Order: sequence, then structure tokens, then C-alpha cells
Amino acid sequence: MSQEPLEGVLAVWKPAGFTSHDVVAKVRRMTGTRRIGHTGTLDPQVTGVLPLCIGRATRVVEYIQDLPKEYEAVLTVGLFYGYGGCHRHRYRAGEGRPADSSASDRGDRRLHR
Repeated sequence: MSQEPLEGVLAVWKPAGFTSHDVVAKVRRMTGTRRIGHTGTLDPQVTGVLPLCIGRATRVVEYIQDLPKEYEAVLTVGLFYGYGGCHRHRYRAGEGRPADSSASDRGDRRLHR
């Protein structure tokens, strides 16, 4: 008995730490399907829904990519991330820098005075 090929759009929640390509590769391994494409790249540190097109649905990737997208963010006033974004040290307004600041952090401090 032959199995029907997988086709359609799969909404995957991409966790932080994975690239969009990592997610595609994992779904390929899980499903045994080679023909999978994502509809837009999410940065590795970002979480969110990553639509994957499977099988003949890969034909609609370019149209989905052109659709408007919506982003949600949380803003904390008075919080500063050192050079390198959210993967580095966090500081509240008025707090000092940690003793182990690297040269790049010291340069960054001069920029944000």
C-alpha cells in the first residue's frame, strides 16, 4: 500500500536557538520529505510561527512571502543590552558594568554615554 505524499502548509512554532533552515531540516528528517520550503527567515534568537510549505505547496512560497506580516514585541524601559544584543549582559538604568567587561563592551560604553 503506497502512502500519499505530504502536501500543504504546516505552521511550526520556531524556538529560540534554531535557524529557519534548522527547522526545515528537522521536519525533512521527521517526515522523510525532501520538498519543503519556509516562507521567510526568522533570526535564530527570535521565536515565532514559521510557515513551512510541503510538496506541491512549495509553489505558493513566493506568494506567502509577499503577504503582510505582523510582529509583536515587549519593551522594557530603562533596560540596556551590552554590545551583541540579548545574548550579552543586561543592565538596568543607573547600574554599573560588570567587572569582566570585554574591550568591545568598553568601546560600547563610550558610545552610550
